[in-house]
Amino acid sequence: MPQARITPDLDMHYRDECFADSWSQPQAMLLLHGNAESGEAWNGLMPVLGRRFRVIRPDMRGFGRSTPMALDYEWSVDRLINDFIALADSLGLASFHVGAAKVACPLAMRLAARHPGRVRSLAVLGGIVSGEVSVGARAASWLDHIEKKGVESWARWTMPGRLGSRCAPAMMEGWAKLMGRTPLSTQLGFIRSVPAIDVRADLPSITCPTLVVTTDGSGLGSVEAVREWQQMIPKSEFMVVPGDSYHVAATHPDLCARSMLDFIERREPA
Repeated sequence: MPQARITPDLDMHYRDECFADSWSQPQAMLLLHGNAESGEAWNGLMPVLGRRFRVIRPDMRGFGRSTPMALDYEWSVDRLINDFIALADSLGLASFHVGAAKVACPLAMRLAARHPGRVRSLAVLGGIVSGEVSVGARAASWLDHIEKKGVESWARWTMPGRLGSRCAPAMMEGWAKLMGRTPLSTQLGFIRSVPAIDVRADLPSITCPTLVVTTDGSGLGSVEAVREWQQMIPKSEFMVVPGDSYHVAATHPDLCARSMLDFIERREPA
């Protein structure tokens, strides 16, 4: 798996894959994973998206196989989006589509707002716009659990809300183990930063076509709450999926991938 030196403290690992026909000219797509994950989290969407796009799946700073971050690292949304822009620059990507899940969604929304010439379209899958509103009340208990029992135990404890009541036990356990690979210092530092994330002021500045997807029973916000901020994005569409998971990209990968592809083809015809 390739890596890019983004800053002196970060070697970013990423996946760069395309399964399109050799004679086609596929556009690029950047897929941004959620907390305690890696680019591997997007495996379920790759059969559809990889057939149409050159898909770049970075391991966000501190996560996956990228350089772990120290406990006292000062996390910021702007630093994270600068990492993604630096990766795109290193790969020679002038523009790209963006898909994001969970806490990567506010990163992607600010990326689109701050770099309108780079982002062709945006898909926000199970996203939040305010860490304090969606996560703040839970952050303290999460941190306490992680400090006492570790990242994998925390992931397993919180998995029913993440993947919903209909998720198979084997899938829940698989995701707990994937998330449990996250370095302890990265996870503690990052979760402490989540309540400060707030991109509501960025939403009116997003100029690219944007698809916002949620479930009707998401634990991160009601349909009405998500619709309220979705309507602040000028060229956006709203999609509600039946279910009570909030990681809709994980529980409904085929639906999300095909919806993203259909949205792009409707809003940006070849």
